Amino acid sequence: MRYAHITGWGKFIPERVMTNDDMAKLVNTSDGWIRKMTGIGQRHLVGPKDSCATMATAAALEALDVANISAAQIGMIIVATSTPDYAFPSTACLVQDALGADNAGAFDLSAACSGFIYALGMAADAIKAKSVDYALVIGSEVMSRVLDWTDRNTCVLFGDGAGAVVLQGSDQPGGVLSTVLRADGSGGDMLYVRSNYNSMPETVQAAEVVQSNGGPGSEAPSCNGYLKMNGREVFRFATRILEHATRDVMYRAGWQADEIDVFVPHQANIRIIDSAAHALGIPTEKVFSNIEHYGNTSAASIPIAICEAASLGRLRPNDKVVMVGFGAGLTWGAAAVEWGTPRILNRTNRTLNRVRLGAAGMRSRARRAWRRMEDRLAGADDTTHSPPKAPHPSHSHEKSNNGHSTDPVPTEKVPLKAEERDASKL
Repeated sequence: MRYAHITGWGKFIPERVMTNDDMAKLVNTSDGWIRKMTGIGQRHLVGPKDSCATMATAAALEALDVANISAAQIGMIIVATSTPDYAFPSTACLVQDALGADNAGAFDLSAACSGFIYALGMAADAIKAKSVDYALVIGSEVMSRVLDWTDRNTCVLFGDGAGAVVLQGSDQPGGVLSTVLRADGSGGDMLYVRSNYNSMPETVQAAEVVQSNGGPGSEAPSCNGYLKMNGREVFRFATRILEHATRDVMYRAGWQADEIDVFVPHQANIRIIDSAAHALGIPTEKVFSNIEHYGNTSAASIPIAICEAASLGRLRPNDKVVMVGFGAGLTWGAAAVEWGTPRILNRTNRTLNRVRLGAAGMRSRARRAWRRMEDRLAGADDTTHSPPKAPHPSHSHEKSNNGHSTDPVPTEKVPLKAEERDASKL
């Protein structure tokens, strides 16, 4: 029987920090209120040189180092993200190109905050089916670009970052033993970001399909691509579903709650995490949470937490680990993982991976140059398009694919909207 083991992990956290006190300068809130209601103390935001793809690549490179393998050995790359730099090409393809992973298939997966668990389950299944031997699973999010920075109910919650793991096939029992992936589209109106693809005729817009059900399409396009959330309903859903998904995945793995060594939930709200752990009977010392430092990084939250837990020595060989997440869709999922023995970091391989990264960049530029030369030789018009590049947040005139400035954070407090619901509804 084939097993899928996590043998490498890595993360990328942007340098820019926004504390709760900084948030209080923008919207009517306070450090005390945010900490009490969410457990968040600060969050990190992308800088001028950061993008969904660059963060994903940095996290992936670190995961390859820990796994002591090269990008050429990877057979599949999945990037879980709701905030890609482009509608297409996928972020995963940009990562594949940057790493020089010539033997990998690559695609993005959209399941919001549940995305990493979904991607982990798909990659593990591919390994167990012997489709690939190595897979790279990444969660990368630039949530700051889809936030309404005048809405104190949502902008205080989210941060940016990326995390990645390497899965390796083995005949040795362990690794990802079971996964649960579920969805309920009837709750789509509870948490969403409307796309700005409004140039198509209204008669064929997908929003029309859900309009009659009071879903996201029932709101006028003034939503403008910002995140919208019904905080109370999401909170109730999350507190129920984390417990149910965890019990389901434990049952499939043949585990009991008292056997769990480390519980790694999606980092959305400390009250949700505490409620789920209490319902499951999992003591606080077995729960790993870093929400205070990063906020909700959506699909990146679980892999970032896994990286930190591993670096702090919280994950030991043969530990029974449960990862569980929930998100827009509505979606939810969980994974039961028997942690393996960490490898000793090979510094030579780390150096070689950096050399390969540079070579991959040169190879990519050479291939683009060759295609342009072929066009000229074929007599095509010399109207080439620039290759996809990471958006540059420091350029205020640049727009993201949601139509926003790539650095939408205001520099001063915005007056509270009269129609804004009370923040206590979170």
